[in-house]
Amino acid sequence: MLPQYSYKMRILFWVALISSYILAIMPQEMAPTFQSLSDKSLHFIAFAVLTLLLNLSYRMPWWQSVVFLLFYALYIEFSQMFTPNRCTEWLDVVADGIGIVLGLVLYAGYKKLEVICENN
Repeated sequence: MLPQYSYKMRILFWVALISSYILAIMPQEMAPTFQSLSDKSLHFIAFAVLTLLLNLSYRMPWWQSVVFLLFYALYIEFSQMFTPNRCTEWLDVVADGIGIVLGLVLYAGYKKLEVICENN
């Protein structure tokens, strides 16, 4: 990946991370709703995207991104304990973990495509 794309990915990652936190701690009656998606689906998708963006931005070892994002998932759940009309659901962390795995799979696919493109 070219350096200018890495810089743009970093900005996109941080915007996504901060936005996801704001949405997670926003009181339930103020939070946007996505009628066709369940809460667990939203967690799954958000963490798949965050994982992909994190690895495209910083190119860290897979296990470091897992540790960072699982800590972030736990931090969100901890924060929700103190947010009005929000509750801590540990199954959300499970959905986040599954999303992290999908994000790593997508990143591995991207890396393989990158190698194929470089060899052609």
